[in-house]
Amino acid sequence: MTLRNRWRKILSYLMLSLTGVCAVVAVVMLFLILGYLVFNGWRSVDWDFLTKLPKPPGELGGGMGNAIVGSLQIVLLAALIGLPIGFLAGVYLAEYGGHTFAFLVRYMADLLNGIPSIVIGIFAWTVVVVPLHHFSALAGGLALAVMLIPITARSTEQFLVSVPQTLREGALALGASQWKAIATVVVPAAYRGIATGMILGVARIAGETAPLLFTSLNNQFWSAGFSQPTASLPVMIFTYATSPYQDWHRQAWAAGMVLLLLVLIANVAARLILSRGISVQR
Repeated sequence: MTLRNRWRKILSYLMLSLTGVCAVVAVVMLFLILGYLVFNGWRSVDWDFLTKLPKPPGELGGGMGNAIVGSLQIVLLAALIGLPIGFLAGVYLAEYGGHTFAFLVRYMADLLNGIPSIVIGIFAWTVVVVPLHHFSALAGGLALAVMLIPITARSTEQFLVSVPQTLREGALALGASQWKAIATVVVPAAYRGIATGMILGVARIAGETAPLLFTSLNNQFWSAGFSQPTASLPVMIFTYATSPYQDWHRQAWAAGMVLLLLVLIANVAARLILSRGISVQR
């Protein structure tokens, strides 16, 4: 073995060992965080915690039923607004987009993905909360929808682009118009990937706290509607974790575990859908 080949082999082993160590560190850190959260939170998750209202400061017990319902309410509103807009934007970029305008849309979507969520919260506070003169679940849903639109648009575009061009050409050759070919051939061929991107996008926004601090704020009672301040799990976690009460700290860990389980379920569902692959619906 020449000196050059020996050096290449040593360098290959060195880089393999370095990447392996980094992978182990990443996995260990993940399990440490998850284990610490589960250890501190599982003992406080019971039926009362899931269904009861919070107790006044200083009193023991209570739950976060209002925050769980409020989070579902806000995320559902964000999904109803953000998913259709993001999906249609992704279809346009993949099927109709030209060069200059499509480039600008993609650039703006990527830029919006990188904007800190607190900036989006300030924007939603300015355009929704200030004119209406009160916090609301509607404002929170709109803030999260702004975050969800670029995520859905880019993932939809990527999965639609991966559909073979021959499917489009075959549909057009049979006399279908472009929009009909997209609706009946292209989108069904990529629906598993599109659904995966949507689920992961919803899971991504479900844990956001900063936008909700500026929009939906909080509420110690059950939400009275989309036009009223609404409790949410991320905000309750922040409020309880920074409080001086030990019982609130315990409930903050429990709320973190519940939020983690919801996000985990969404991620597992997305992986199960994607594991079936992208195929034409029959």
